[in-house]
Amino acid sequence: ASLFLPFLPLLPKQVLLTNLMTDFPEMTIASDNVDPELVAVSRRWDIRFIRRFMVVFGCLSSVFDYATFGVLLFIFHAAEAEFRTAWFIESVISASLVVLVIRTRRSIFRSAPSWKLLIATLVVVAAVIALPFTPLRGPLGFAGLRPVVFAVIGGIIVTYVLAAEVVKWLFYRAESRTGPE
Repeated sequence: ASLFLPFLPLLPKQVLLTNLMTDFPEMTIASDNVDPELVAVSRRWDIRFIRRFMVVFGCLSSVFDYATFGVLLFIFHAAEAEFRTAWFIESVISASLVVLVIRTRRSIFRSAPSWKLLIATLVVVAAVIALPFTPLRGPLGFAGLRPVVFAVIGGIIVTYVLAAEVVKWLFYRAESRTGPE
């Protein structure tokens, strides 16, 4: 979709900051809790399963990326700085929260992440929300967001996380019918 924008959706420094921010929670994955049924027996890597998982959740992510682009461009007519700020917030927060969903086969409410992963995710979410209101906003190329844009971006994030939970349930249900991974 960025091919059709008259500007870059994120500046290079914003892309680097996105990568840095999403890396913090992921660095705590090694401390995460693993569901007992997944460690009860040894398993082999199943590349076809991994490929299907990547395609399904990659497509889901793309749907919400396009929705965010569409809302920002066609509903809010966001200028460059506002678009970049909203896109940064949506992409970092959704990427961080979706890790909490896809880290387990169970419902997100039935499989608690490690406290380190949870705290790192919450700190990143708080930092990303606060960043456009700090003195770093200017040097990073961010702008303040209209409250309605902020609210809609929040709605997109919540919808994406809930959709990921439903798609995960459907994915594993379909996988259980086709045999073991």
